[in-house]
Amino acid sequence: MSVSFPIMKKVLPWLLFFVVVIGGVVFAVRYNNALPSPQDDFAKCLKDRGSVFYGAFWCSHCQNQKALFGTSARYLPYVECSTPDGKAQTEECKQKKVSGYPLWEFADGSRKSGETSLQQLSDKTGCPLTPISP
Repeated sequence: MSVSFPIMKKVLPWLLFFVVVIGGVVFAVRYNNALPSPQDDFAKCLKDRGSVFYGAFWCSHCQNQKALFGTSARYLPYVECSTPDGKAQTEECKQKKVSGYPLWEFADGSRKSGETSLQQLSDKTGCPLTPISP
């Protein structure tokens, strides 16, 4: 003799569906972030060549600068200059006399302020750009 649970017959398929969907989303996000991007090597090269990118989380131009690198932005030699409340500058950036964002500082001591194209960064550092195929 078996006991029937009619509610389980209705709930179980939906529960399995949501578990599969959530698992798929988690896998897709992790897999996508693990894939190499065409600009990974470029961003790593900038760091290896002594470049530093100073910015602030609230700075729209800094966000635009990072967006040029896509997922490769995680490899940028980035220094956050804003305090968490967004009202002051970190001591490191004060000592470096960073007065505006974004600011790139290069190994030779020169600086470039404002949004800077990937080509300009490549020309300045000698880091090769990887063409992005359509």
